[in-house]
Amino acid sequence: MPRQPISNILKKMEGVLSREKKLHRLTALRGLQMEEQDDPFKILIGTILSARTRDENTTKVIKKLFARFSTPNDIASADIDEIKKLIRSIGFYNVKAERIKQVSQIIVSKFGSQVPDDIDSLLELPGVGRKTANCVLVYAFNKPAIPVDVHVHRISNRLGLVNTKTVKQTEIELNKLVDRRLWTKVNNTFVMYGQNVCLPVRPICTICSLKERCKYYNYNYSSNQRAFSS
Repeated sequence: MPRQPISNILKKMEGVLSREKKLHRLTALRGLQMEEQDDPFKILIGTILSARTRDENTTKVIKKLFARFSTPNDIASADIDEIKKLIRSIGFYNVKAERIKQVSQIIVSKFGSQVPDDIDSLLELPGVGRKTANCVLVYAFNKPAIPVDVHVHRISNRLGLVNTKTVKQTEIELNKLVDRRLWTKVNNTFVMYGQNVCLPVRPICTICSLKERCKYYNYNYSSNQRAFSS
């Protein structure tokens, strides 16, 4: 598929989100990026905490954590039980508490308290996979990358941009398909669309501007309409 349609898809998604303001809400990472002025450490920690957690809950926990500990040195030397208490309301809080303390210690000892801005160094950090590393590149450093989560994976497959089984495969295919100048826009736009319009279950197809190319819509609605009319 040529690259040009990707820019059109992004514009159509942005148009729907702009038009349907009652559905419009920022993703946790975009909110954190704006609130913390692209602070790489807070975006890294926030991304780790956001795994398997609803954005609303992630945002509350991040604010509580950073009100108490705001630098790599703070978390690196913090009492683990206090960290657990602060983030207790998110999923897997015991594991995540240990993880963010380890990550903070490594950033202090190995990187001089500065979050690295290259994918290889980020992937060396415990528990940091490609999605988290790419999120840091995009939201903290404005570097071209395509973080792929369940929303990006789902929508890319529904729209026929890719035909993949895993998020890693989706990232590889999107990197080939999307013009590099658009990489930083993909995650935020697709995630917002996935949280507000193209939901995992019962997507709001009536307001979507991409129905004509959507596999989900054509299978679940167009086929039913044809069967009814016949």
